[in-house]
Amino acid sequence: MSKIWHFLPMHRVVFAVYPGFEILDVSGPGSAFSSANRAFGAGGQPRFYSVDLVSACGGPVASSSGVAVETRCIDELAAEAIDTLLIAGAEREPLLQAMADRAMREALPQLASRAGRLGSVCTGAFILAALGLLDGRRVATHWEACAPLAAAFPGVEVDPDSLYVVDGRLWTSAGVTTGIDMALAMIAEDLGAAIASEVAKRLVLYARRPGYQSQFSPVLQAQAKADSPFADLIGWIHGNLDGALEVPVLAARAGLTERTFHRKFVAATGETPARFVEMARLDAARMLLSRGSSLKSVAAQVGLFPATRLTEAFERRFGVSPRLFRDMHAELV
Repeated sequence: MSKIWHFLPMHRVVFAVYPGFEILDVSGPGSAFSSANRAFGAGGQPRFYSVDLVSACGGPVASSSGVAVETRCIDELAAEAIDTLLIAGAEREPLLQAMADRAMREALPQLASRAGRLGSVCTGAFILAALGLLDGRRVATHWEACAPLAAAFPGVEVDPDSLYVVDGRLWTSAGVTTGIDMALAMIAEDLGAAIASEVAKRLVLYARRPGYQSQFSPVLQAQAKADSPFADLIGWIHGNLDGALEVPVLAARAGLTERTFHRKFVAATGETPARFVEMARLDAARMLLSRGSSLKSVAAQVGLFPATRLTEAFERRFGVSPRLFRDMHAELV
């Protein structure tokens, strides 16, 4: 049965910001919600999302880029209904100042307790953690902040891989632009996948990325750390996942002896050649499965044939069978 859209109440989204916040943490998701209103309105429906920005004292608040946004005082929302509350992230110093801000510390827990959906973008997770709102919960944050967040708040389970994590009513995203991915998932939950896909199209996004996708593919991670000869080799590996990628083949392509190649590859990338190749293959398999491809086809495309070999490696890394993963995440076409 389809929803009777005209009877949907307005959904209120509130962003909490502070001096030095990352403006993309707000403008990215905010644009997604605004685009959802336009896409929803194209069918003659009323605007669904309203967006408010709040800060400790209200008034203009300058972001890290120097662009200021107009905000309401956070105390003004004390008795108002909130459907989604999101905390923006920032670099270390502005973040520490926000975590110590008395007005924010007093008001945010009250708002959080009333919000139907609570979350953060990027390092905004630190503010929620400092308030004790993330204890015992699984969260995402920017890849550079994962280790510091886990060290500072041992009671928080930090997921270093996912673009965003949904743990009950708690939604947290990784770095900067992943806030858009999380907002699209919220829109899909609120208004359906068709509206979310239309928003992604309006924002000229390459694809709607699922939360389980890694912040960085193993190829990008290794290319960022490796010296230029291995960066070229890694690009070649990614384009030839269905081929023979044993050490002798890779060493020959790199123009090194097997022993020297193994040693230098580990030093440059932090992974053995065998583990890196398997990570690249499984990462590719995960994306192919999310598109609904058959196990046999995926196994052949990523070089983990037969399908039993793919299943064994996939379950070992992700803790779920590739067949179940596909059933859970395959996109509707």
